[in-house]
Amino acid sequence: MSNQLRIAVVTPMLPVPYDQTRGRYIHETARSLGKLATVRTFFQTLQYPRVPGLRSRSFIYGSVGADYQLDGCDVEAYTYPALPVVTRGLNGHLASWALTPRARQFKPDVMLGYWVYPDGYAALRTARSLNIPCVIGALGSDIHVRSGINDRMTRLAIEGADALVTVSEAMRQYAIQEFDAAPERVHTVVNGFNTAVFRPLDGAAMRAKHGVKPDEKLIVYVGRFVEAKGMRELIEAFQNLAARDARVTLALVGDGTMKDALIEMVRSTGLAGRVHLPGGQPPEVVAEWINAANLLTLPSWSEGYPNVVVEAVACGRPVVATDVGGVKEILNAGNGVMVPARDANALARAFEDVLNRPWDQAAIAAQIRRTWDDVAADTLAVCEAVVAARKRA
Repeated sequence: MSNQLRIAVVTPMLPVPYDQTRGRYIHETARSLGKLATVRTFFQTLQYPRVPGLRSRSFIYGSVGADYQLDGCDVEAYTYPALPVVTRGLNGHLASWALTPRARQFKPDVMLGYWVYPDGYAALRTARSLNIPCVIGALGSDIHVRSGINDRMTRLAIEGADALVTVSEAMRQYAIQEFDAAPERVHTVVNGFNTAVFRPLDGAAMRAKHGVKPDEKLIVYVGRFVEAKGMRELIEAFQNLAARDARVTLALVGDGTMKDALIEMVRSTGLAGRVHLPGGQPPEVVAEWINAANLLTLPSWSEGYPNVVVEAVACGRPVVATDVGGVKEILNAGNGVMVPARDANALARAFEDVLNRPWDQAAIAAQIRRTWDDVAADTLAVCEAVVAARKRA
């Protein structure tokens, strides 16, 4: 069945030239899924009017042309019209109107929408018009950070989906308890990692390549520059620790809407000379920075199953992260430390503890083996199950 199954993946998040870290996990899943089934990825993005001030504050806004391509994937990129806040309750409908004729031409057996609302909801509406089942993938903030009309539409999407896929068991339980999702329809499919890229490398060589001194105690953050990732707490904790240890440095690998404010925060601490800002980077360079570091940190306020934590462990680096979402399903006493969210003092203490403790790189890296091919196989099994159930009905 899998060789013939046609899957339409719908998502607003894939790596783009102006934000290379966005949606890497969806790219990897779609690419591996394409080895097992016929997959087309429908990359839909909001098209805001070209009016100053009408831009999202949560992600870097940019246009993606119809000529967009992505390694290993059959991608169709397009936009649909929207206004910040004003069309929030309509975006799922607007996205579906743009998606439906494209999906109809592809003739899928099942829709697979990542990001519950508006994109999963759009996939659901399109699936209903094509009389096929729909699987929705929840990733983190799309169910953890919901309010108002977003909460209502998210509930409608979860209620209507033939199956819901979550990236951690904690998220599965949250969907069941907070969104009344039917337990038998919610499946945990945790993320994997690219084993060819994220692996232990020569740390000294990586430091030399990226201008990191041999004696630096380097803390690396990889991800979006937004407040909900705990960026303010990170800078405060770094300032706290750097005042006591002249060898502590920080690398901020990524980009985001908070970039200018973050640079100003760093400048105001007087520690700009001890902060590396390489910008957003492709996976291969991200792996080099992780291997150059003494530890990776992710001080987010909420998470699903953070891929960067998986990647750090795969590289053999200990992690300091907040105890949110599925983080506890990745970290343990042998590969890192968890702290409460929004607590800069606890974060600083954990940094100091991890930096001054010996760690076995090989032992850390050996703890995790799940690949994107494993993720694709599990995702395909859910898609096959809903297609089979529809045929029986």
